[in-house]
Amino acid sequence: MQPWPLAKRILFRFAVAFFLLINFPFPFDFIPSEALTPIFQKISDAPVHLAARVLHVNVDVRPNGSGDTTYNYVNLLCVFVIAILLTIVWSILDRRRLRYDKGWIVFRAYLRFVLATAMISYGVAKVFPSQFPAPTLDRLMQRFGDASPMGLLWTFMGASVAYNVFSGSAEMLGGLLLTMRRTALLGALVSAGAMANIVMLNFAYDVPVKLYSSQLLLEAIVIALPDVPRLVDFFFRHRAIAPAPLPRLTQSRALEIAGIVLRTLAVAAFLIVAIREVRENMQRFGPESRSPLYGIWRVDDFQINGQAIPPAADAARWRRVIFELRPMMSVQLMDDVRVRLSAKLDEKNRSLAVSRRNEPAWDGRLTYQRTTPDALTIDGTLGGKNVHALCHREPIPKFLLTTRGFHWINEFPFNR
Repeated sequence: MQPWPLAKRILFRFAVAFFLLINFPFPFDFIPSEALTPIFQKISDAPVHLAARVLHVNVDVRPNGSGDTTYNYVNLLCVFVIAILLTIVWSILDRRRLRYDKGWIVFRAYLRFVLATAMISYGVAKVFPSQFPAPTLDRLMQRFGDASPMGLLWTFMGASVAYNVFSGSAEMLGGLLLTMRRTALLGALVSAGAMANIVMLNFAYDVPVKLYSSQLLLEAIVIALPDVPRLVDFFFRHRAIAPAPLPRLTQSRALEIAGIVLRTLAVAAFLIVAIREVRENMQRFGPESRSPLYGIWRVDDFQINGQAIPPAADAARWRRVIFELRPMMSVQLMDDVRVRLSAKLDEKNRSLAVSRRNEPAWDGRLTYQRTTPDALTIDGTLGGKNVHALCHREPIPKFLLTTRGFHWINEFPFNR
């Protein structure tokens, strides 16, 4: 067999080092042990904090829903530098090895399952809509132009269960195909197509998952890369191509069957767990999660430190208070700006512990009284100021976004 070109060998070594580091601690993070999590975290943190001191940057904000924090970028830099160093050491110590045929089979299988778990997880969260729930009352009452690009994307996705299921099915299909050797190439191509769209959405709508989605797209490309010449021959040069040999690590039929059984059981278990977790998350947006104060409440009387604030006197006066989910509360100001607050509701004491990240003016504790089903009084302190709001329930509008529905026939475009 012909030796691999030197550049290909070096690139293979770098790819192995880079993807093992960037995906650490996969697959050990699936071990059900809480004791391992802080150990993995310390291992990941060590080079990042060292690099942060060298670069004089702050990495105190850890990934928190945003995967594009300073921590993430410094981590990526560390992974890249360490992968280069490992490649150099590996190339020196293993300079006599001219091919990595079995190494490629193992590495490709590793990448397949790294990508498959991500694609299946994200796909399940769309097939059972939990990543993009239906638009909430406060979102529907928000001024269209005040929505952030990410908020607009979330509303766009959440407004259509059908599109959620469609896009999620494509991701799940790619992930499931990746778990089988015979369909790995098709799975990589399907995943690459789905991820290319997601990467573009993340960049175009400023969704802070740009690094991770780009990583997943790159992994799909790497898995498919060796078959690119064959795909070019078939689709562009219209040449007949022979089937690619099925990669095998062992000639033992018993070991091969055992591997297939183990893989099938692992994939089935992961799929069951993923569906169960998503269904549990969906309960956060179900009827049982609805706030007992559910509704849109017009603020008729608003006072700060005992002084009444007329509607026209201050743009920061409350116009409406909106409740939908238990842990949330939204305030719509007179200039229609929406302020979304975390709200820990205590029904027994009829109180709300509210807060807003990095905005202490909205931190405080409120109490509420329901004098009638359609009347609500809110009192308490926010940011050290005493507030009082007398509210009355408004009828929930028939929002066009959620009531328009689907129509086969449109004599004219219905674009509002």
